[in-house]
Amino acid sequence: MESTRQNKIDRLIQKELSDMFVKMTKTYHGTLVTVTNVRVSSDLSVARVRVSIFPASKVKETMELLQNSVRGIRYELGTRVGRQIRIIPQLSFFLDDSMDYIENIDRLLAEDKKKAGEVNPDQQETKEPEK
Repeated sequence: MESTRQNKIDRLIQKELSDMFVKMTKTYHGTLVTVTNVRVSSDLSVARVRVSIFPASKVKETMELLQNSVRGIRYELGTRVGRQIRIIPQLSFFLDDSMDYIENIDRLLAEDKKKAGEVNPDQQETKEPEK
């Protein structure tokens, strides 16, 4: 169970990292990095950051870039929130693939609906004439 303090720090780090990544979009050459979730440990020393990356073709390259620049990102985060948090947590970046999962489910449902339409085309609903 997370405390109110943890939730506040989660939201603060998510907001600041999102702002940093929007400004760094030029550095990532057209790659959009979105911070979808941040969870801080109970002792506030580690932050698990979930990111979503678009386009999907640049996921591996962008994740490597994020992992290699963790120290610089943490430093920049510290300059932004240093007056609000005493210790800046260690950052761990993880890929959030929930959007890919949702797209896959939508695609499967559309295929299923299409197959159902092809198998039973004569079972369309007919309206009874109004009296």
